[in-house]
Amino acid sequence: MHLDPYVVDVLMRDLVGHDRSLSAFLVYLHLWSKSGEQIGDPVRASHQQMAEATGLSKSAVQTAVSQLLGRKLLNVRRDNSTAIPEYRVLTPWKRTGGSRPPVHQGR
Repeated sequence: MHLDPYVVDVLMRDLVGHDRSLSAFLVYLHLWSKSGEQIGDPVRASHQQMAEATGLSKSAVQTAVSQLLGRKLLNVRRDNSTAIPEYRVLTPWKRTGGSRPPVHQGR
């Protein structure tokens, strides 16, 4: 699996520097690494499993997932309210006809 340079060159700076959310970047990287050969393949993982895999607290993972969903960097599907969620890592910069999404400007 190859990590898209955009993830390190732009997204990391945006999530960690602008949003001040290292946890969102770590969760995104974790799910990316688990999505297999084809980015966007579903990854079934609980918040607890992601916390153990990343070294974050469960509440930090919950906040990170919420941020990633809000930024449209992640999709989630649940079979029912108690099922382990299925996540898909999204790469919106690849669907824009080659142009990159705007980077948030620091204050």
